Amino acid sequence: MTNLDRVAREIKTVGLYDLILQDVQKILGIQKPTVEQILEVLGSHPQILYDYKQTNVEYNLSNIHLRDIPLDGLEGECLQKAKKVNENLSVLRAIEKYTLDFAHSSTLVIIFSVEFFVLFSVQYFIVLLNLKAYQWYIYGLFALSIVAAWWYAKREQRKYGRESARFEKLYHETLEILEALEESGCVKKETLWIHESDEHV
Repeated sequence: MTNLDRVAREIKTVGLYDLILQDVQKILGIQKPTVEQILEVLGSHPQILYDYKQTNVEYNLSNIHLRDIPLDGLEGECLQKAKKVNENLSVLRAIEKYTLDFAHSSTLVIIFSVEFFVLFSVQYFIVLLNLKAYQWYIYGLFALSIVAAWWYAKREQRKYGRESARFEKLYHETLEILEALEESGCVKKETLWIHESDEHV
């Protein structure tokens, strides 16, 4: 459900993907690759498409380049399958953020930020407020906060893994339904592509 023509165009023209473009340039050995050359690299180097998708998820951009199927004029089994695809697309967009590698997630950044804040607070209470008599209690609270942060990070990591697996399963299921709809002549996938993002300037 990712439009590779759009991916290639965006890698070539959108500044957000400059690092990916540099990788493509290294692979091809040229400075100004064409969209067609980038498409070839996408086919032969899956890591480039993976990097594109990870960049999108990091910046809250969707990798699902399909709009919902218009239900007008559909009936019977076509209508039921189209509704199912639309429901699945809605769920996929909602849980797509969990496809990001947890080590690069904003959740982990927030956890570390809170821990640094706690560490500086501990130092503030002990040194600036002259609470040396209570320093072991304060350090104990800091140690407990580290344990709590570790537990929360592990819980979130499991959630990322679970939701990522759910995303993959639902993604493939939706593709199969979409292919069946296309084969039966109910929809044309070409008419559903979103060719450019409103988010890019």
